[in-house]
Amino acid sequence: MNPGSPILASAPEQLLPARELMAFTLASHIILVPLGVALPLITLVMHHRALRKNDPVAMLLARRWSAVMAVQFAVGIVTGTVLSFEFGLLWPGMMGRWGDVFGIGFGVEAWAFFLEAILIAIYLYGWRRLKPWTHFWLGVPLPFAALLGAFGIIAANAWMNTPAGFTLDSTGKPTDVDVRSTIFTPMFGPQYWHFVVAMFLTAGYVVAGVYAVGWLRGRRDRYHLLGFRVPFTIAAVLTPVQFVLGDSIARSVFHKQPVKFAATELVWDTDTHVPEYMFGRLQSDGSVKGGLKIPQLDSILAGFSPDTEVAGLTAVPSADRPTPTQATIAHWAFDIMVTIGSLLILLALWYGWCRLRRRDLPRSRWFFRCAALAGAASVLAVECGWITTEVGRQPWIVYRNMRVSEAVTPTRAAALWTVLGVIVVVYVLVFGAFLGVLLKMRSRWRLADSGAARALDDRPESDAPYGPRGELVGAGPKSPAPPAGPGSGPDPGSVP
Repeated sequence: MNPGSPILASAPEQLLPARELMAFTLASHIILVPLGVALPLITLVMHHRALRKNDPVAMLLARRWSAVMAVQFAVGIVTGTVLSFEFGLLWPGMMGRWGDVFGIGFGVEAWAFFLEAILIAIYLYGWRRLKPWTHFWLGVPLPFAALLGAFGIIAANAWMNTPAGFTLDSTGKPTDVDVRSTIFTPMFGPQYWHFVVAMFLTAGYVVAGVYAVGWLRGRRDRYHLLGFRVPFTIAAVLTPVQFVLGDSIARSVFHKQPVKFAATELVWDTDTHVPEYMFGRLQSDGSVKGGLKIPQLDSILAGFSPDTEVAGLTAVPSADRPTPTQATIAHWAFDIMVTIGSLLILLALWYGWCRLRRRDLPRSRWFFRCAALAGAASVLAVECGWITTEVGRQPWIVYRNMRVSEAVTPTRAAALWTVLGVIVVVYVLVFGAFLGVLLKMRSRWRLADSGAARALDDRPESDAPYGPRGELVGAGPKSPAPPAGPGSGPDPGSVP
C-alpha cells in the first residue's frame, strides 16, 4: 500500500499479516490445483489409448501418472484444509455475516473433495483387481468430481466479485437468500471456464515438460515420445481457446467491475480513446511511469471502438478503489499472464504446424527447451490470474458490500506473524517431501526401465502402481519373466 494512503492509516494492524498469511497459503495451494483438477482426465486419456490400441507403453504411463495423482491429492489435502480453516479464522467478519449467503460453494467443494477421494481410491485399487474396461469406466467420474470441486470454489469467489442473490434488511444483514442466484452470479460463467481451461492447459504443459526435459537429455524412446505428445496436444489445443476466454472475462470485468478493470489497465480518469499500457507503474497523481504506451488500444479492446468510454479509478472515492501500488500489482500480474498466454499460443502454433505438415514433432531443440519451460510459465500465469482477481478487488472482500478491514480477525498482529512463520516452515517441509517422493518414484521407475527389468514395447505392465504385488486381472497375455540379475530392478509400478 501507499504509506500515505488513508486506507492504511485507518486499517487495523492485523490486516497486513492476515493478508500475507492468506496470500502465501493460497499461492502455495494453487501450485497443486492444476494437477488436481486436470491430471485425472489426462491419465484417463492415456488409459483409454492403452486399452484401445493394446499399447503397453501407454498403460505404463497411465499407471505411473495415477500414482503421481494420488501423491498430489494427499498433499493437496494438507494445503486445502489449511485454506478452509483460514477463511473462518482470518476473516470471521465475512463468514459471520455472509457465510449463509455464499457458503453453499464451500459445501459443494467439500462434498466433491470426499467424492474425489473415494474415486481415486477405487481407481488405484482397480489396477490390481478389475477387468481393464470395467476399471477404466469406474475412473471416468474422476474428472467430473474434480470439476465439481472447482465449481464450488469458483462459485464462492465469483460471488465475492459480483455478490447477488440476497436483500439487506434495515440493519444491513442479508435476507431472502436465493441459492441459485448466489451460485450463478454475473462473473461465475466467465471465471469458471477461464479457470478450468487454465487448469487443463497448465497440467498438460507441466506433464509434457517433464518428458521434454528427458527428450533434451537424450531419452528419445517411445515412452518419452508418448509421455510428451499426449498432454502437450491437450494443452496446445486449449491454449487458443483460453486466449478467447481470457478476452471474454476481461470484457466481463469491464462491464461488471469497472474499478477493477481500471486498476488492471492503469486508467486514472474516465475517458474515451484510452491508451493501453504494457507494464509501467501508476503514480499517486494518476500518471504512468515507464512501460509501453499503445494509443487508444484500451478503448478498442474494451468495446471494439476507440470511442468506447472506460471508467477510471477516480470515478469512485479514493477509499473505494485500489491504491496506486495495488493497481500496479494487479496491472503487472495481468500483463505477465497475457504475455505468457501469447507466448504459449506461438508455441502451440509451432507444434500444430509441424504436426499438420509432417505428422511429427518439431525437431528443433529450441522447441523442447520452450516446452520444458511452458509448465512453469503456465503455473506463473495461474498465480498472476489470482493476484489480478484478488488485488484488483481491493479494498473490498465482498465487492461494494464489505471491506477487507471489516472482515479481518481481531487476533493480535504478532500472533499472526508467528503463525505465518510456522506455516512457511511447515509448507517448505511438505513441498520438500512431495518433491522428494516424486524424485524417488522417478528413480525407481528409471531403474525398473533399465535393461532386463522390462521391455516396454513388448510386455504390458502386470503389477500395481504400489502396494502388495499381484497380477492384474485381464491385463493381457503374459511374457516370460526376465531373468534376475544385476540389471534387474523393482517393478515400475511400485512406489517407494
